[in-house]
Amino acid sequence: MQSQSIHGPTNPRDSVEGVRRLTSVIELKPRKEKLYRELHADVWPDVVKAIKKSNIQNYSISLARIGGKNYLFSYMEYTGDNLEADFAAIAQDATTRDQWWPITDSCQSVIAGSPEGSQWMPLEQLMLIP
Repeated sequence: MQSQSIHGPTNPRDSVEGVRRLTSVIELKPRKEKLYRELHADVWPDVVKAIKKSNIQNYSISLARIGGKNYLFSYMEYTGDNLEADFAAIAQDATTRDQWWPITDSCQSVIAGSPEGSQWMPLEQLMLIP
C-alpha cells in the first residue's frame, strides 16, 4: 500500500525560496567501496562543471551501513526552472556520460522499486525547516 504525501508548513509541496531539495538512495557494492571513496575524494573538474552548470548546488553523498549493506544517500539543491532539461544536459556532458558514470555505476546496485531507467531511488521529503 502506497502512502500519500501530506504537505504543511514544514513539508512544502514545492521549492522554498527558489530551491528544490532532492534526495535519493542506492546500494554500494562492498568490493567497490574503496574505488568509490577515491573517486569522490577528488571529483573530476569536468563532472563538477557539468553539475554546477545544470543549476545544482550543495550536492553531497553520504554512506550508511544498514543491515550489513552499504547505502549511498545523495542530497542536492536544484535552483533552475527545468529539472528534466538540466539533468539531460549533464547526461550530454561527454566526460560524465562516457567516463565518470560507467565507473561509478559499476560500483552501485540499483535498489528494487527504483523507477524504470533510474539509477538512484528518489526519496520523499517529509520535513524542511529552512
